[in-house]
Amino acid sequence: MTATPVGTESQLVIAPMLIVLVAAAATLFLGRHPRARAAVSLAAGAGYGLAVAAIDWYIVLAPSAPGIATYQVGDWPAPFGITLVADGLSAFMLTMVAVLGIGSLVYSTRHLPGGEGRSYYFPLFHFLALGVTGAFLTGDLFNLFVWFEVMLMASYVFVAYSGGPQHTRAAFWYVALNLLASAVFLLGVGGIYATTGTLNMADLAQRLAEPAAYGLEPVPVVGLLGMLLSVFAIKAGLVPFQFWIPTAYRAAPPQITALLAGATKKVGIYAIIRLSFTVFAGAEVAVDLPLPVVDATIAGDSPLPFVGAALLVMGAGSILVGGIGAVGRDTMEGVFAYSSIGQVGFIAVPVAIAASTVDPTLREFAIIAALVFALNHTLAKGLLFLAVGTVRSATGTSRFADLGGLAGRSPPLAIAVFIASLALVGIPPLSGFFGKFLVFDAAARAGAGPVLVLLLVGSLLTIAYATRMWNRSFWGARTDAVDAATIDPVEVGVLVVLAATIVVVGVGFDPVYEFAETAAEAALDTDTYVDAVDPQKASDLGGSSGGDH
Repeated sequence: MTATPVGTESQLVIAPMLIVLVAAAATLFLGRHPRARAAVSLAAGAGYGLAVAAIDWYIVLAPSAPGIATYQVGDWPAPFGITLVADGLSAFMLTMVAVLGIGSLVYSTRHLPGGEGRSYYFPLFHFLALGVTGAFLTGDLFNLFVWFEVMLMASYVFVAYSGGPQHTRAAFWYVALNLLASAVFLLGVGGIYATTGTLNMADLAQRLAEPAAYGLEPVPVVGLLGMLLSVFAIKAGLVPFQFWIPTAYRAAPPQITALLAGATKKVGIYAIIRLSFTVFAGAEVAVDLPLPVVDATIAGDSPLPFVGAALLVMGAGSILVGGIGAVGRDTMEGVFAYSSIGQVGFIAVPVAIAASTVDPTLREFAIIAALVFALNHTLAKGLLFLAVGTVRSATGTSRFADLGGLAGRSPPLAIAVFIASLALVGIPPLSGFFGKFLVFDAAARAGAGPVLVLLLVGSLLTIAYATRMWNRSFWGARTDAVDAATIDPVEVGVLVVLAATIVVVGVGFDPVYEFAETAAEAALDTDTYVDAVDPQKASDLGGSSGGDH
């Protein structure tokens, strides 16, 4: 499999970003034409999905696919130009965003929050998608920071969208925390540039792997990786940085909360995987770190054990805090917000195992487990937050005390929520079963007995809060609010499609596993990543035409 694409394949890399950028600009100009705004947005969503599908097939999955493609913006070669890179890992993440994003977009055409904000809702939606997409495709650290900020600026407005005191308070804390995180991010990026002289990920990986050739001291760079890790943990909502999630998720419109939980949190996970395994894994730093939970003392020349230890602590804390917090909530969105904290812990734990082990087979398998679990979380949690919006718009409430009998009032809504809840629990043959099974299997292969116990406790907590939510909302006698509810069929249709996707992913799991395996291989294959970007081409400015490498 070659690393260099030919023809128009490299042009596909930038296509999703161009589509959402054009959609954002077009919907801004259509501020007084709501139907045209919605039509353009739906067309952009379809185009985005097709562009991502083209990346998946022509760059990653087809028998003759190159596996990785690059695009140099403005024909400036790496490491000085802006590099966009699409490989198995970024394609896998983009696919999750496309599926949930299109569902949220269709949902938004029927469940659009009222008030003056209607005119800028769709432009903000597309800018949020632009930030997420850019973060998955960028090939340098500074532009990763830029795309994080694009994503965050849109999310700031959405958290404060409704304008009430509760929403303003949530937005204040959300903005304050993320501004602090952005400052730390920028300090880390500046420190890495001052230490290594580059921010291009491929160039940075090359220099860290051969520090003597570039006159570098890798130890300070690894310390700066710790700063970035804390930033990405904030974006992912890992403990102890999880406290912004319940208020922000409650304040934002439900279809945006679905994206915040299902897509933007995955940007933090993606950044941890990409930087840890593709960029920093080759750095030579003496390590002698005991890790009792994986039955080993990690000794070697890689900084990954530090990443593994930190992620293991944060992942364990997230599973416990999220699970216990979800059990005691009295609203649907409260349960799902704390559940999201716990579920991201299930993603962090296998990444920690991958970082802690020296076995390359186990490392790849653990990353596969994390990616499959992340896919299920995107589908299931996205569906559940959209369901909160449907219930609230139909009944005027999401409090368990005011709900009951929803299953009889709308069987399709109940079936969709039931499937998503079972997927969170991990019941076969749904997608969640395979995600949870792989995470348990990774811990078992690592000989991590305490981790297995932790995962079991987290799974029991998931059963507890999912059962409580179902019994309080969908079983029992109908309340007056439920009896008088008018449920939108299009909204329910979106939920049913997402539920069907959860079933299809589980029943036809083999190609999904192969895609995740390709993504894990891409995350670990630093040499192919460096060769595709080829920072050495900076010495030959006439060597390529725009975007073709």
